[in-house]
Amino acid sequence: MKPYMPTAFDFDPDERGHFGKFGGRYVPETLMPILIELDQVYKQYRFDQTFWNEVNALYQDYVGRPSPLYKAQNISDEIGAEVYLKREDLNHTGAHKVNNTIAQGLLAKRMGKTKIIAETGAGQHGVATATIAALMGLECEVFMGAKDVERQQLNVFRMKLLGAKVHAVESGSKTLKDAMNDAIRHWVTHARDTFYVIGTAAGPHPYPLMVRDFQAIISYEAKLQLLEQTNKIPDYVIACIGGGSNALGMFAHFIEEDKTECIGIEAGGKGLQSGEHGASLALGKPGVLHGQLSYLLQTNDGQVEEAYSISAGLDYPGIGPEHSYLMEQGKVIYDYVTDDEAMDAFVWLSRTEGIVPAFESAHAIAYLKKIPKETIKGKTIIISLSGRGDKDMIQAMELLKL
Repeated sequence: MKPYMPTAFDFDPDERGHFGKFGGRYVPETLMPILIELDQVYKQYRFDQTFWNEVNALYQDYVGRPSPLYKAQNISDEIGAEVYLKREDLNHTGAHKVNNTIAQGLLAKRMGKTKIIAETGAGQHGVATATIAALMGLECEVFMGAKDVERQQLNVFRMKLLGAKVHAVESGSKTLKDAMNDAIRHWVTHARDTFYVIGTAAGPHPYPLMVRDFQAIISYEAKLQLLEQTNKIPDYVIACIGGGSNALGMFAHFIEEDKTECIGIEAGGKGLQSGEHGASLALGKPGVLHGQLSYLLQTNDGQVEEAYSISAGLDYPGIGPEHSYLMEQGKVIYDYVTDDEAMDAFVWLSRTEGIVPAFESAHAIAYLKKIPKETIKGKTIIISLSGRGDKDMIQAMELLKL
């Protein structure tokens, strides 16, 4: 397989970082020069062969890429479709997040930064950032909501073992939104020597573009692998969405394929009428959060509402601006899955294929049972298995009476 390098797409943002009306830079003036510098640096390296040689060497020898595209034969037989899983769960650190942290870590080194910070929800991005910090000799601090610290104890320990300092954020809903707030506040006062490794395709420009570029290796590989295995393009590509990096990575090289329908699955929580849900695109409206204009959950007077999901990685009231744009353009279909549906799928995949998915990935798996059987009969489907379920074992033990 030819080594990966980003592709310029028709749906790239404009010079100011806008996907249509979404995106941009809504930040304090003190951060503007830092973001402009980062934008210039990324333009320098986006298509630089030497930079990508270094990235690809680490993808291959450190992460274990390419990740397999596995035909889930037992599930395929059960539902009457050809189901393939893009196994990002088999990456080093257990999720897709490391694709992004490697590239951002190398950018930080080129910019002369000695420290990196990150926000994290489920802890996978925090672990991936701490991992790269250890590899590259950088100091690392991770901001994580106190609620997530409690339900993701294994990942918190992994971050500390790797040498990172973990800040348990006690403000607000004590989840991902609040962790990102504190990370940005810290960055404002430490930007001279600190690089902020944002974990999802959100935030001020150029982060949504950068993170999508770094994660697009998922669909780059998946398309080539499916063509090699079947000589076909998929009918459906499905991925779960919190901020949206996994989904954009899975969609990027399929969006322009007329034959392929991309489907993003948000967190329905306890149900869209319950008041305890995510689903920013289904129930939100445009507003500004974390330096970007995008869809977010908010009250009628513009106050950000709390999001809820059994999955810490999907527990976010906003979404990356490119997703908002793709929804309004009709390029991607967005739907949701509830906690109960996700937990059923968590058990289903474990017992049918012997693969234990992350709670986040279980949302995408669950959608296979939500689509009418007659719609997908005989169709080819790729699902991004964005992470493995090791991190969710403590929570699963409490929820499942097995």
